[in-house]
Amino acid sequence: MQTVRTYREQMPRLGSRKLYILIKQNFGSQAGLPGRDKFVDLLSEQGLLLRIKRRKRYRTTDSEHPFKRYPNLIRDKVFTAPNQAWVSDITYVETRDGVCCLSLITDLYSRKIVGWALGKTLQTIHCRSALQMALQSLSYPQDSRGLIHHSDRGCQYCSFDYVNELKSRGMRISMTESGDPLENAVAERVNGIIKSEWLYGVDIKNYKDCRGRVSRAIKAYNDLRPHMSLDYQTPSEVHDQGATPKRHWKTFRERNQARQG
Repeated sequence: MQTVRTYREQMPRLGSRKLYILIKQNFGSQAGLPGRDKFVDLLSEQGLLLRIKRRKRYRTTDSEHPFKRYPNLIRDKVFTAPNQAWVSDITYVETRDGVCCLSLITDLYSRKIVGWALGKTLQTIHCRSALQMALQSLSYPQDSRGLIHHSDRGCQYCSFDYVNELKSRGMRISMTESGDPLENAVAERVNGIIKSEWLYGVDIKNYKDCRGRVSRAIKAYNDLRPHMSLDYQTPSEVHDQGATPKRHWKTFRERNQARQG
């Protein structure tokens, strides 16, 4: 159980299935693991099973603005490599001093967070800081040409400053066309993972404390946390090492067809 506790220090709310697979991948037979059901029973006996609580929800998207909106370019597309499309979103993180605003940019293929910024407001400058970090992660500046940037229709992403930055880098601009969360499902899912597995229920003192926790969470998310949609590989393995996962996710059209029966 010491190995479990060590992983839980780095990924406090990692589910039992992913925890089991992670230990098995890294230690193999040396871990002395029982079957998965017995493993879950052991976690329960040691008080190490997770308890899920409901989170307070905030609204971060202001779509009532005069800026131009762009069509959805990622609908029904299947991407085959990193840096073909990035998805962006903003979420709130609660602290004792009030809420902080976390801007994330995630690679749609590898699920790696390639850019992030934490601010005390919803100003566009923080989204641009996340974009700058993502652009710096590219091997060559010209790699941004043709890369799709997908987001909701919030005023930050539609603003002149943000759109001009994307255009100056030769990027293609894509946005959601409705309020359906499935149109930006990966970005919203990644936001939820960072918050629910690392930040929710934690007594975060202030902006500085929040920034440190977010930084550690993103590193653990990218480098340690296995993803079912990536064949239980980490985002960094898929993004940086060329690992090729099987496709376990559905396109927007496939999900809509499934919902409609």
